Amino acid sequence: MYLRDYLEVPAEPAGADGLTARWVINATQGATNFAMCIYELQPGKNTPFHQHEHEHQLFIFEGCGQLITPQGVAELRPGSAVFIPSGEQHQFINNGEAALRMVGIMPFASTR
Repeated sequence: MYLRDYLEVPAEPAGADGLTARWVINATQGATNFAMCIYELQPGKNTPFHQHEHEHQLFIFEGCGQLITPQGVAELRPGSAVFIPSGEQHQFINNGEAALRMVGIMPFASTR
């Protein structure tokens, strides 16, 4: 078993201005199927419009923002659960006044 407060895991730059990642569960803890990351997107910042070869799931636990996909705009708030299929283009925008914090779960093979 592994138990740790996510704030004890160092935040690393995550490929976009104002976006960090805390890899809270990965191979270091013995995971072989899935990895868990806490993403933090600062107010007024956004990710690029991008896609992945893998599906991933996110849970918003703090802050608010928007998810942009080819299907349109979805509002994000604490409690929002998001599934992004493999290959779907998407972008996260933090239009709130606090950090947008998301738990991300993805297949282990897709992580660093």
